[in-house]
Amino acid sequence: MRIVLQRSKEASVTVDGQIVGAIDKGLVLLVGVTHEDTAEAARFLADKVVNLRIFEDEDGKMNHSLLDVGGSILSISQFTLYGDCRKGRRPNFMDAARPDHATEIYELFNEELRKHVNVETGIFGAMMDVQLVNDGPVTLILDK
Repeated sequence: MRIVLQRSKEASVTVDGQIVGAIDKGLVLLVGVTHEDTAEAARFLADKVVNLRIFEDEDGKMNHSLLDVGGSILSISQFTLYGDCRKGRRPNFMDAARPDHATEIYELFNEELRKHVNVETGIFGAMMDVQLVNDGPVTLILDK
């Protein structure tokens, strides 16, 4: 799995002109799944995401987790995170998982997150418009 994590002040995802998910303070996750990803990887990364200390304390240091600040998550599936652009001018998506496997791992990942925090999502496989106010900006990449 590969996740691009962005700390946000607010975010939303729109499909066909309708907002399908929105959060206030929290994290926006762009989530990619590859062929070898397992339930174990999804559980590991969900735990990592909710416990990462990337929110500032009263001294301005990154000492608080999403759990500490009571934030939410906007989780967006994004197979393009596994686009390989090393050759040619068109990305190769051979490393992205097929939709049936990707859906299973992505949904499990979100279920694990929901054990701890509010999670909003887009629609798997849909064309989505994502809006966010990046807080910091703080952007990290997580791989498993």
